[in-house]
Amino acid sequence: MDLKQQFLKVYSTLPLGIRKEIVIVLDAPVGPVSWEAAYLEVENRTAVSEVILTKLHELQII
Repeated sequence: MDLKQQFLKVYSTLPLGIRKEIVIVLDAPVGPVSWEAAYLEVENRTAVSEVILTKLHELQII
């Protein structure tokens, strides 16, 4: 299972209130990223999405 699929699996099980919370803080200029913002980045396959997925995997969140 690739990182995007792992992220989507975890994201889909989160309660709606938790999705607004910060999941990771990236270096400037991005800064704090909520679950919702991470989802948008991953779905749109932006350059930041690769960083988000890698960091979440390293932290064993996904």
